[in-house]
Parts: sequence; C-alpha cells; structure tokens
Amino acid sequence: MVLQTLGISNTVLLLLAVFYLTLLILLLTRQNRSEAVIVFSIISVCLILWTLAIFFSNISQTDQQLLLSTRLAFVGPSFLGILFLYFVSYFPKANYKLHPYIKYFFIVLSFILLSLSSTSLIVKNAFFDELGKSVYVYGKLYPLFFLYFLTTFTYSFFILIRKYRFSKDLIEKLQIKYLFIGLLLSSVFGIATNLFLPMLGYSELGKFGPISIIFLFSFTTYAITKHHLMNIRVIATELLVGIVGIILLIDLLSSKGLSAIALKVGILVAFGYLSYLLIKSVYLEIQRREEIEKIDRAKSEFISITSHQLRTPLTAVKGYISMILEGTYGQLAEKQAKPLENVYQSNERLIRLVNDLLNLSRLDAGKIEFSPELTSLEEMVSGVVEELIINAEKKGLYMKMEKPTRPLPKIMVDKDKLRQVILNIVDNAIKYTKDGGITLKLKRVDDSEEIKIIDTGEGMTEKELKSLFQMFSRATAGTQLHAEGAGLGLYVARQFIEMHKGKIWAESKGKGRGSTFTIQLPIKLDLELIKGKNKIITKVPNK
Repeated sequence: MVLQTLGISNTVLLLLAVFYLTLLILLLTRQNRSEAVIVFSIISVCLILWTLAIFFSNISQTDQQLLLSTRLAFVGPSFLGILFLYFVSYFPKANYKLHPYIKYFFIVLSFILLSLSSTSLIVKNAFFDELGKSVYVYGKLYPLFFLYFLTTFTYSFFILIRKYRFSKDLIEKLQIKYLFIGLLLSSVFGIATNLFLPMLGYSELGKFGPISIIFLFSFTTYAITKHHLMNIRVIATELLVGIVGIILLIDLLSSKGLSAIALKVGILVAFGYLSYLLIKSVYLEIQRREEIEKIDRAKSEFISITSHQLRTPLTAVKGYISMILEGTYGQLAEKQAKPLENVYQSNERLIRLVNDLLNLSRLDAGKIEFSPELTSLEEMVSGVVEELIINAEKKGLYMKMEKPTRPLPKIMVDKDKLRQVILNIVDNAIKYTKDGGITLKLKRVDDSEEIKIIDTGEGMTEKELKSLFQMFSRATAGTQLHAEGAGLGLYVARQFIEMHKGKIWAESKGKGRGSTFTIQLPIKLDLELIKGKNKIITKVPNK
C-alpha cells in the first residue's frame, strides 16, 4: 500500500536538503578554509544524507524500499557525534585539543556504527501495516546510537564550558554561549525524536530528526553574524541567491513551450546578473567595515600608547613645580610665583586630558578594571568639597554641602572612578560659574543614593543638554570660557556611572540660569550584571 504522507513534511525535508547542499557548496568555495569550516562542510554532507534518507522513507511505496531508506537514515548520523566534538574544539577558536584516546575511540565507534547501520542489529525490520502506516522494529544494538550521541554531546558541552571559563575575550564568550544553547536544543530534540522516543514505540517522530539541527544552525549563525566572523553576511547572501537560483532552474527545466522557456531563461539570466551585483556590494561593504575597524583599533592603540608615554613626564613636571612653589629649592619672588602657578594649572589640565584619553582607550578595549568596595558617599563628597573649595573661594564663589537628615548606608562603588566623576563635575561647575556658587546635596531615593551638584553658572540650552554626555561634545559656555577642554570628561563620567548600573543626567532652565547634575547609584550593586564586561576586583573593607 502506498504510504500517505503530508506534503508539508516532504517539502520541509527537501528545503532542508537544498539548504545544506547550498551551504556545503559555499563552504567549499571559500578561499580561507579553517578547521571549523572543513568540519562544518563534512557535517553538511552527513545532514544531506540523513535528510534525503528520511525523505525517501516518507515516499517509499514498498516494504523493501522503506527498510532500505530507514537503514540509510543511520549512515549520516553515524559520524555526527565525532564531528560535533571536532567542531566545538575548533569554534570559535581552535584552542582545545581532543585527547588522542578519546578521539580515536569515537572515530572507531563511528565506523562500527556505520557498518552496523545496514544490518538487522540496528533496524531489524520496517514495513507497512494494514492501514498503510509505517512500522519500525529496531535491533538489539539500536541503543548504542543513543549512548553514542549522549556521550559525544555531553563531552561537547564539557569542551564549551571549559572554553567559556578560560576565555578572556567577551565576544568569544558570547559566541560560545550561543553555540552551547543551539547544541543543547538540537541534541535534546534530536535524541528525543530519533533515539529515545522510538525506543518507547513512537517511531514516526524520527522524521523530525534533521529539523532539530536548525537550532544549532540558527544559534551558531547568530553568533557568527553578531560578531562578523567567517564573513557570514556574504555566506547568507550567497545562500539565499543559491536557493532562489536552484528554484528558478528547476522551474525552467519543468517548463513546456518555447515562449515560456525563453521567458524563464531571461528571468534566470537577469537574476544571475543582479545576484552578482548584490554579492559584490556585500563584499565591498564588508571590506569597508573591516578597514574602519582596523582604523579604530589603530586609533585606540595610538591613544593608549601616547597617553601612557605622556603621563609619566607630566607627573614629574607636576612634582617639580609643586616643590618649587613650596620653596624646596629656595624662596621665589612674587613675579616668579604667579607664572609658575599658571604653568602648574596648565600641567594639571594636561594630566586630566591624558587621564581621560587613557580611560577612553581602556573603555573602548573593554580592559578597564572595576574595583568596588564599601564606601560612604558623604565622606567622599565631603573630601571633594574640601579639595576644591579653595578654587571656588578664589573666584568669590560659595560651596556648600547639604547632608541628609539620616546617614546614608555605605554602598559598593569604585572609589577612584566615582571620585573622578564628582571632581570633574564640581570642577566644571566652578569654571563655568561667575557669581553665586555650588551646592552639593545627598539623599536617598528608593533603592538608590543620589548626589545633586547645583550651580548658578552659565546654564545650557535644551540642544546642548541632549549632546552633553557624548564624546568630544561641549556646551557653548565651555568653548567660550575654557577653550582648552576636549569634551571627554562627561563622556567618561557617564561610562563610569553606567559601569555601576547607575544613572547620570543634567538639567538647566536655560542660559544664565545655572545647571544641575544628578547622579544616582544603586545601594545594592549586583556584580553578576557587570561581570564579563570589565575585570572585577572586589576589595574587602577594613573593619
């Protein structure tokens, strides 16, 4: 009796076979063939064999055809376990070497399974019952396939977990995470439908086995696309073009009549030309992006090296000028002290600029350290006020601090980075305020502690407020009153506050009406939320 199957099921299987075949062709035509690409190509061959065997099983019309196609369905999967082991050891980097004994054991086991797949020890019989439904009888060694996949996939998970633990690259860790999720879903679905459930009598579910690999392909493709590896955008474009081209070619071969054939030949030629232009444009876009990324990396490296080289002599100059002003090398005349004081202040501005550039390069590279420890914001803000009040008084400005009625609890923050943020904002407030002064307010807001820095200075427009925390952005008052600024301080400040999972923003009622900067920091800092982005060093507070 002819086996009645769903058209959708067979269509899906054929599309999968075409998908794997197109992917195989694209991988084999790559100029740069890494170990991961080679293994992925062999996996594609196994998936094609597996998918086509199940397809032929679905359309079988005799018991003999059903038995043959069912046994052929075990040929491709015989090598998938060892191939997945190789793939996870090579992707995203070939930095894990399989132990020789384990490697050879699974290779030998794969060939044993291959030789057994055509015998009754794996599939004893397959036939159609009276209702035309396919019936499968599995042999004594059928569970060996279950154990084979269970052990190889478990070992694959072990490799991925080990890679994830020892990887110091954030992008690589994300790629491993996506691959782990995809492999987990594919293995659970595949083993359940092809091995575990058939052993319990639900053999019809075996046809869904090849579909399970879609999870692995989807998550792996996402990991590659997200982080621009293996030029996946080109592969995806070529894959789409290849599938559409195959469909057009099949349609052409099945056409009848000279006019219909001529029309479809024209469509196929036009499609080929447009596909060529499309793939070429994708290649050019990727090349431009790679060039931009190279320039960005070179820029970051240059800034980092330059900042390191400049900071040492500037610190030395600061030390010597400070000792001269203090009279270490003899008393200075009044005419000498003032110019040296100006030199000292200019040197201080250079040091701040170099520090901002160094922080910027570290932030771009993701190498900045985050060292949280229990800290009192009241003590920190009081220290900033004591340090800068002299500068305010020199301009005839007041500086005061308003403490909360009840003491605020200590919170986990990076003291150096947070102090740098508050110093930067208060120092700017002094620079851009001609009359009045600066007020610092502390209070608790729900589950956060808040610092407000209020000045009576130049103020800002709504347009200036929107771009205030962007890189190299400065308000009009900043460019007019202090032309030497680089516009990096507030950008770095925002990065530091966001590193604490906090918020920072500015408000102003307009020009000449002062500004208010607000910083909110969570009282309980969840370090798990920021792990992986920065190197975390947790300090134990002194008792």
